[in-house]
Amino acid sequence: MWQTSLIALRLTVVTLVLTGVVYPALVTGLAQVLFSAEANGSLITDGHGRVVGSALIGQRFSHPAYFWPRPSAAGDGYDATASGGSNLGPTSQALRQRIATDVARLRAAGTDPSGPVPIELVTASASGLDPHLSPAAALWQVPRVARSRGVAVERVLGAVQRQIDGRDLGLLGEPRVNVLRLNLMLDTLFGPPPSRPAAAR
Repeated sequence: MWQTSLIALRLTVVTLVLTGVVYPALVTGLAQVLFSAEANGSLITDGHGRVVGSALIGQRFSHPAYFWPRPSAAGDGYDATASGGSNLGPTSQALRQRIATDVARLRAAGTDPSGPVPIELVTASASGLDPHLSPAAALWQVPRVARSRGVAVERVLGAVQRQIDGRDLGLLGEPRVNVLRLNLMLDTLFGPPPSRPAAAR
């Protein structure tokens, strides 16, 4: 029995070393060498080298000179420690009221008061942290952003088109725009937004 216990103990130690030390160290090392940016959180820096967010996690933008992301039900909104959806279904009065409020807010901002609002701008993703918009939802916001920054619509349109990511491997997923990267590009091209709308230039 003592010999059997020693065998079991040795097997336990070897297993712990292999699965608890060697394997994690190997995978971590390979990730750092092959996919360093992704392994470290896909962090995004601004023009001064400061980390401003992650390409994988959405964040709040409310200034009219920036593109706005999808609504978030994660915690108090865009809380990476409380990822999740609202769990409200299509028959929920609370969901309908929130969507109606968001539609009114978007139209009041003057983006396109008459046209239909893209559905993703008034519905949260399952995680509440989706960092992307469809090209259509980004393009819908171009007039508001251009007017708020005092630049021609065509210049903002060009920025959006440069930030459209295609399907992975040419066939997986859908074309998308990372909101944080797009907003950083706006600041790079046009500078920080003015406190009040300016004349187009």
